[in-house]
Amino acid sequence: MKIDQRYRGIVFMLLAALGFSVMGGAAKSLKTDFSAGQLVLFRNVIGLLVLAPGLLLKRPVQVGGKPWRLAFRGLMGTIALYLLLYCILHIPLGTSMSYNLTSAIFIALFSYFIFGEYHGKKVVLAVILGFAGMLLIYKPNMHLHWYYHVAGLTSGIVSAVAYITLHRLAGYYENRVIVLSFLSFGIILPVISLAVHYGAGVPADGLFVIDWHWPTLIQWIPMMILGLAALFGQYFVSKAYGADEAGIVSVFGYANIVYSVFIGMMLGDAFPDWMSSLGIICIIGSGVIISLVKSRKKAVA
Repeated sequence: MKIDQRYRGIVFMLLAALGFSVMGGAAKSLKTDFSAGQLVLFRNVIGLLVLAPGLLLKRPVQVGGKPWRLAFRGLMGTIALYLLLYCILHIPLGTSMSYNLTSAIFIALFSYFIFGEYHGKKVVLAVILGFAGMLLIYKPNMHLHWYYHVAGLTSGIVSAVAYITLHRLAGYYENRVIVLSFLSFGIILPVISLAVHYGAGVPADGLFVIDWHWPTLIQWIPMMILGLAALFGQYFVSKAYGADEAGIVSVFGYANIVYSVFIGMMLGDAFPDWMSSLGIICIIGSGVIISLVKSRKKAVA
């Protein structure tokens, strides 16, 4: 079926959001047997096995020249993934994704304080709305340990840093190479943590320091879904941003939260109560406003 050119970017972003939600659901189904660090390792090994043949068959064409920035993006992306998966394993899936997608709020803040980019009063109000949403999510979930909320909030902050760095790498490196830097750090860091655990005797912490065991035959199914769904999401994110304006398609990335709420319910999460639901709506509204304002400013420029 051929997609109307006007809606290609939207359809691609909805597919990307579905891919990332399925990734989260696959991770959650493994929560009783694997830590976040183990899932990071498996997810990136699967991704590398898929990406590497394409890089060998068709070498990237790029300017290059920013290796430290490229490495920093890979490191930040990996830390964000650690924190996201940690949250997915311990708190409702929709809440985890909501925290992670607060990255739009922090991008607006960092763009102002670091780069002096001011996008008007609407963005200021959107940032306030987003923080109100975070408080509404946090308040009804006080029965959860505080560090789960801190991990979720930090995943949004680190994701914002990764996205800002990604934007400033676009003119230097091909997208596949940027993904490769992320996948590489997602393998190197867990391997280092295994060495720290088994070599230095540091106990596993469920996040960065991990122990090891192989998946059973049945567990390989959600593990493969985890890796392939993440690649599916990354592929369609790239397609979406290539097909339409970033501000427009990024709005539909918030479908990730909606998908995740229902996938989480299928895996045993309770439906968010009215206060959590209101918080999620505030975060979605905040991101939509920020995306549309930036899109309009870019169109005028």
